[in-house]
Amino acid sequence: MADVAGLGRRIVENIEKVIVGKRRPVRLTLIAMLCEGHVLLEDVPGVAKTMLARSLAASIGCSFARIQCTPDLLPSDITGVSVFNQKTVAFEYQPGPVLNQVVLADELNRATPRAQAALLEAMAEGQVTVDGVTRELPEPFFVIATQNPIEHEGTFPLPEAQLDRFLMRLSIGYPSFTDENELLERMRLTHPLGDLGQVATAAEVVAAQRALREVFVHEKVRQYLVRIVHATRRHDELALGASPRASIALYRTSQCLAALEGREFVIPDDVKYVAEAILAHRVILSSEARLRGRPVEDIIDDIVSSIPAPVERA
Repeated sequence: MADVAGLGRRIVENIEKVIVGKRRPVRLTLIAMLCEGHVLLEDVPGVAKTMLARSLAASIGCSFARIQCTPDLLPSDITGVSVFNQKTVAFEYQPGPVLNQVVLADELNRATPRAQAALLEAMAEGQVTVDGVTRELPEPFFVIATQNPIEHEGTFPLPEAQLDRFLMRLSIGYPSFTDENELLERMRLTHPLGDLGQVATAAEVVAAQRALREVFVHEKVRQYLVRIVHATRRHDELALGASPRASIALYRTSQCLAALEGREFVIPDDVKYVAEAILAHRVILSSEARLRGRPVEDIIDDIVSSIPAPVERA
């Protein structure tokens, strides 16, 4: 686990040369990648969502592609298409952007449900099928989808069943006064992304993905995280609780966080750290809670704090 912790430290510190003062979302994004999941970044324009994806790809030496989602985007624009070659008198497959290792789907909710489904299928299956031929996606394969929570005109919101496919939903947020001032100083002469070097390899990331599954989770801690998920299904202010997929996600991300801390075992604080990012987009507020304007994040925090954490007895 020391190797995984060292890998995570190098990647996070390298990304922070571009993304200033946002260690938690940067760290959670890395956790999602190491857990072989995908991230939905929901935030206002201009807070470095694209820079986060590009700096992550540059840090680990992975291929990167950006898909600008628009209403006229077709599924073939994502998965690729077969083009007839007159010289060879045969169809040749032209790979789509989804065949890269790190894919940014910018403003996903502006794409039609048909185009959204093509991307989500690739995320879930780890492969694409074009003209009856199935092609495996590269390793690691990581999708960062973004959407603007302010503008809803001309958008196609993701239904709950599709939101559940994302391991995490994150928000970067505005920088503090000090961080924004430092950002301007860093960009005085050139953009820091242009000088960002590679600090890890794709092979190291894949090895870490396999290693973190060996992190030990005690029965008491496993029951603790299951109680948190079950509490979302009984809460008065939630019309729909988290699915069993949320339990798996909470389990895997807790293992990953423990590995990044250099530990070979999970503690309750690991579960608490990732709970909001895992659960908030997997539940639906009741009509009364929506009328009161109660943030779903507050409800998740209340649930986590209400479940007693297991303690070690002498």
